[in-house]
Amino acid sequence: MSKLSHITASGEAHMVDVSQKAVTTRVATAEGRIVMKPETLALCLSGDAKKGDVLGTARIAGIMAAKKTHELIPLCHPLLISKVTVDLTADESLPGVRVTASVKVGGQTGVEMEALTAVSVALLTVYDMLKAVDRFMTIEAIGLVEKTGGKSGDWRRDEP
Repeated sequence: MSKLSHITASGEAHMVDVSQKAVTTRVATAEGRIVMKPETLALCLSGDAKKGDVLGTARIAGIMAAKKTHELIPLCHPLLISKVTVDLTADESLPGVRVTASVKVGGQTGVEMEALTAVSVALLTVYDMLKAVDRFMTIEAIGLVEKTGGKSGDWRRDEP
């Protein structure tokens, strides 16, 4: 197992110095899903939820979360993010909603945590807006799909 970059030799946590790293274009994509009752999904898609436009609100929440990741996750670097997309897709086979977020930056460190945070908060927002009608919803399978750029190169999750 490789050495953890956020832990000093004496075991103390610290923020990694990225000042000597090259500035490169870095993109990360993450995904997750929320499973709900079929009637909850129908309500979500109808636009008649008491709290308003569920998918639109969740999209904005995910974008905002990506921009604030450094305030939520200890030792994350604040980044000048150049692009965030959050896509929410109804999936009747779950039934539920799939969320995919992509984050792009020209910088010295990656944006994996920003993409994962965007997905997580978008899913939490869907839950919050629909919990009055379905407390059985479950948030599942949040994970990194791919990342490009940086010293470690490109990586993509292989589907089984």
